Amino acid sequence: MKKLLVLFAIAFLTLSSLAACAPKEEVEEEPTGYELALVTDIGTIDDKSFNQGAWEGLKKYADENSVSYKYYQPTEKSTDAYVAAIELAVENGAKVVVTPGFLFEPAIFVAQDMFPEVKFILLDGFPQDGTYTEFRIEDNVYSVFYAEEQVGFLAGYAAVKDGYTNLGFMGGMAVPAVVRFGYGFVQGANYAAAELGVNVTLKYKYLGGFGPSPDYQTEAATWFQGGTQVIFAAAGGAGNSVMAAAEANNGKVIGVDIDQAAESTTVITSATKGLGISVYNALTDYYAGNFKGGLSVTLGVDVDGVGLPADFSRFTTFTEADYNAIYEKLVADTDGIRSNIKKDTDVAAASELTVTNVKVEEIK
Repeated sequence: MKKLLVLFAIAFLTLSSLAACAPKEEVEEEPTGYELALVTDIGTIDDKSFNQGAWEGLKKYADENSVSYKYYQPTEKSTDAYVAAIELAVENGAKVVVTPGFLFEPAIFVAQDMFPEVKFILLDGFPQDGTYTEFRIEDNVYSVFYAEEQVGFLAGYAAVKDGYTNLGFMGGMAVPAVVRFGYGFVQGANYAAAELGVNVTLKYKYLGGFGPSPDYQTEAATWFQGGTQVIFAAAGGAGNSVMAAAEANNGKVIGVDIDQAAESTTVITSATKGLGISVYNALTDYYAGNFKGGLSVTLGVDVDGVGLPADFSRFTTFTEADYNAIYEKLVADTDGIRSNIKKDTDVAAASELTVTNVKVEEIK
């Protein structure tokens, strides 16, 4: 009996030793978190404008390369709320955070130091301390601007060349990018008017917000009823209110940031920025080990950074050939046409622009 017990004990110890020595089966852990993140500004992710354009570029890259991604919407319009949203994205695993809009400048000024291992793509802005006293960009931030004055010029030129002489500009707020859109629009309209030997009237206003509003729709309707033929709505989601007014009053609209033709049949063209492609390219550079950290660039017509969509079917007389001709002039800077376009830093108000064939009526 004792021998049997000893044999059982030896057998048990042998099996235990073998089990301990056997290779353990490796269990693959499910990936957690989201590697790419976008934090929206005061608009929504489907604003048919700045947020959406940037998001589409991020999403395209992520889907094509099987990278996890997520967007975050701040709780309010404040630097603290933007930093909190960035912090949440980083806690959830973000390696790259895209922030669309100048409102993120103070937040990125802080975040670039808080999260030195994270890369930031800041669209339409440069990191600053919130008082425009200190400007500083670290190696983990890539700042991208767009030459809005150039595409605004193209939009104004196209509208007048298509026969419109009673124009309107409604900007969301008097922020640098919107001001550049508006100034370019006035100057492009003037350039075309001078070529045609006609005079143009142009109402000009900053609405005070970027979201849809019955008040904005009412004001746009009043403009259309008063004779305005086309309104360039550089106003994010507020542009939908202008489109609604156009639909009810036989008016036309020029969209902004992305091609907004699908939003309304009243949209004859859009002043687009290469938002999606610039985010896509920046992510491509990052994963190739070539992130352009510490740099700030401005993308214009010379690199296809801005332009009108390729569909000219909603114009009456303005053609693709007309567009290509003026676009090529801008690229070549023929007779200083591009370098002479005034920007937000050149004059304080649209009414101060030197124009010969456009009468600007600024409305407060």
